[in-house]
Amino acid sequence: MSDAISTGLLSELSIREKQPQQTNDNGAIGQDVFLELLVTQMSNQDPLSPQENSEFVAQLAQFSSVEGIDRLNGTMDDFVGSFQSSQALQASSMVGRMVKVNTDTSYLSNGGIIAGTIDLSQSTNNLTVKIYDEAGQLVSEEMLGEQPAGEMNFAWDGVDNDGNQLPAGNYRFIATANYDGNSVQVNTSLSANVDSVTVGANGAISLNVAGIGPVSISSVREII
Repeated sequence: MSDAISTGLLSELSIREKQPQQTNDNGAIGQDVFLELLVTQMSNQDPLSPQENSEFVAQLAQFSSVEGIDRLNGTMDDFVGSFQSSQALQASSMVGRMVKVNTDTSYLSNGGIIAGTIDLSQSTNNLTVKIYDEAGQLVSEEMLGEQPAGEMNFAWDGVDNDGNQLPAGNYRFIATANYDGNSVQVNTSLSANVDSVTVGANGAISLNVAGIGPVSISSVREII
């Protein structure tokens, strides 16, 4: 670029430093300002040593790329917003429903049941589920006997070993399987009621599950 062009652009930029700038949200100059500077650059170039066409084409191509990226970012922001709204709407429809999540503790409502799933990595000749109340006292022991590998479903109606109906509250389930003579604790998934839905500042959606607390939608194993 010639000295005349540089001087013209420096003068234009010097004037603009004293005036409010037309910028977009991320602080970059807008399309109108860019075109004004480009016209100023062309107007002040030395007629005896004009700028090469290739330089103009490169500048325009660069601007077109930036403008395209800005539009793509705007489109993606709209898409993400729409997707999060759809997720929030879907999650809100789960309020009041029972879901199964990976946990060993759940809330027993009055007259309700707790449904569970036990994951067995291999077959066992003796599967046992022990249930404890909030004080840590053993209230029920379910002998499920021999079970094949895979998912094993069960349900507890809140009755203790003596046949008494237990009060509503949180109960902990410990499942143990006998693998080749060794007693191993295995993972459980328990049912619980979805009380409400929370949408975080970053758009993350969590379900507030009775007796368990907030859990992500992705951790829901089954909707009952």
